[in-house]
Amino acid sequence: MYLLILLLPIISSVTSGFFATYFGNKGSSIIATTSIFITSILSMTAFYEVALSGTPCYIDLFTWIDSGILNITWGLLFDTLTVTMLIVVTIVSFLVHLYSMEYMSNDPHIARFFSYLSMFTFFMLVLVTSNNYLQLFVGWEGVGISSYLLINFWFTRIQANKSAMKAMIVNRIGDFGLTFGIFATFFVFNTLDFSTIFATSSFFFSVEILLFNYQFDALTVISIFFLLGAVGKSAQLGLHTWLPDAMEGPTPVSALIHAATMVTAGVFLLIRSSPLLEYAPTALIVITIMGALTAFFAATTGVVQNDLKRVIAYSTCSQLGYMVFACGLSAYSVSIFHLMNHAFFKALLFLSAGSVIHALSDEQDMRKMGGLVNLLPFTYIMILIGSLALMGIPFLTGFYSKDIILEFAYSKFTFYSNFSYWLGTISAFFTSFYSFRLIYLTFYGETNTYRQVVLHAHDAPIKMSIPLIVLVIGSIFVGYLFKDMFIGMGTDFWLTSIMTLPSNIIVLDSEFIPSYIKNIPVIFSISGALIAIIIYKWLNSGISFFVNTRIGYNLYKILNKKWYFDMFYNEYVVKYLLFFGYHISFKTLDRGFVELIGPFGLKKMILNFSQKMSNFQSGYIYHYTFIFFIGLVLFIGLFVLLYTTTIKINMSTLFVLFWIYLAYYIIKG
Repeated sequence: MYLLILLLPIISSVTSGFFATYFGNKGSSIIATTSIFITSILSMTAFYEVALSGTPCYIDLFTWIDSGILNITWGLLFDTLTVTMLIVVTIVSFLVHLYSMEYMSNDPHIARFFSYLSMFTFFMLVLVTSNNYLQLFVGWEGVGISSYLLINFWFTRIQANKSAMKAMIVNRIGDFGLTFGIFATFFVFNTLDFSTIFATSSFFFSVEILLFNYQFDALTVISIFFLLGAVGKSAQLGLHTWLPDAMEGPTPVSALIHAATMVTAGVFLLIRSSPLLEYAPTALIVITIMGALTAFFAATTGVVQNDLKRVIAYSTCSQLGYMVFACGLSAYSVSIFHLMNHAFFKALLFLSAGSVIHALSDEQDMRKMGGLVNLLPFTYIMILIGSLALMGIPFLTGFYSKDIILEFAYSKFTFYSNFSYWLGTISAFFTSFYSFRLIYLTFYGETNTYRQVVLHAHDAPIKMSIPLIVLVIGSIFVGYLFKDMFIGMGTDFWLTSIMTLPSNIIVLDSEFIPSYIKNIPVIFSISGALIAIIIYKWLNSGISFFVNTRIGYNLYKILNKKWYFDMFYNEYVVKYLLFFGYHISFKTLDRGFVELIGPFGLKKMILNFSQKMSNFQSGYIYHYTFIFFIGLVLFIGLFVLLYTTTIKINMSTLFVLFWIYLAYYIIKG
């Protein structure tokens, strides 16, 4: 059963990709969707056996690498954390597959699309079931290449090409950090196996490692490198720029990337590495600040976005910030709880947005919508419930995890935790503001689209409605049903899959903070929604007036330019890297030095040498006799020099001298 969870997605991917000629587009989509459905059923069974029954499963398949002290076994680890992620990944993936059967029905390459979706799911399952860091890295890179293929699915579009390359390149920076973290982990622990590393991590507390000729705490260095990997994959501040541009792929791709797979990989890495992070308090502070800044930045930027999917993308970035700074507060169980809750309402929002885009002939600009509440009533209800869950309105799924994160932040009673609490609370205000701005511009007000588009607009068909209904049920009830089991006081649900030092446990403290502190995030959320409705319904002209003032113009410019991150990277990073890549790496090294000492240079030297030697072809015998005599004297002299003196000249020295002479000869021309 456990092996089938991994085998079914890759089998369906290969079948859809290589045998679509035999099964056709419809057959390939049915095979892929059925395979992921069976995988989700098996994942639920594994959740019952492992999490609810308390029987973790460890499977060693075969020896992968056996070289000296490096022994890597390809194995599977099914603990509570793993099976919780399996539930999230497989259920959302199945619903996306089912939704895509209708959404992508008119695409001529639907078989390739389903092959990529199944491959994406497979590599995410490899990532979450791995029992060592190297195997985790295989899944990590796999979801990266799968995201590139899916974002660039419509490869004839220039913007899709650019967005896919941007996602790949930006993630390479984060992958660079994760790679160094794996190297440092092996250097310190002499193994990459989770069970060995986590069992012995306490013995390496305060152990130092030499880095850049300075001594640093080893576990802090490893944790910071892992954070850099998470910053890239989970789109934290600094390496977040790829996430909004990933909207160029089909909408089901956006739902899968943002809800359950790629962006959650970084958060999963931090939660999985909790036994290391707990002994690196400095790294925990950095993680907390990074997550809080990301939540605030993304929430403020989403306020001025006009693309329907881009607004939801920035909300993903903001919610990931909440998950990351929850890890920094050692609230790993709350972080994974919010990750699971977020997967349901974020998938609901993206797939509902896809329903709107599908109904309006691929229109995504909210300024060209409006008045759709009567045309798309079902989709309107879905987006409304998803937005309310995202805002953290009481008794919906988002409330039970998002507000708990903020309560934990306040009850930590440190400077950085209070910093994260207030930034998170302010972010909640902006989250509700742009959520209701999206609802009002899309479904209320005057219709700004074309008449023909309105006449042909239709609500979600049945194949697209079923996934939305399942997700809306999850967005309403999942938080309430699982809150006591996941984050309840004294729960033993996580067993050894998550570790928190006794000094960092703050569940009890969060229960006794003042009531008004607990209510502040809810008040901010409701206030943001009401202000958005008031502004866009009655004070629309006031927006234009404010933007035309000096302060309003500068503020709008900063937010619309995404805090100038893209501009900074383009002007001060990308431009100089492209200059180096073309003028130094390509022209000077590849076309210059390499060609001069390679076949091109050798050919040029032989031709020049032969031309100069042709000058000696005078036709007179006494000239040839003189050259022969000089050559014989030089040969005898060299022979005597080598064998009758103490000077030793080996062939490698002569070879080096020859190439130095060759390079000098060619450069001199």
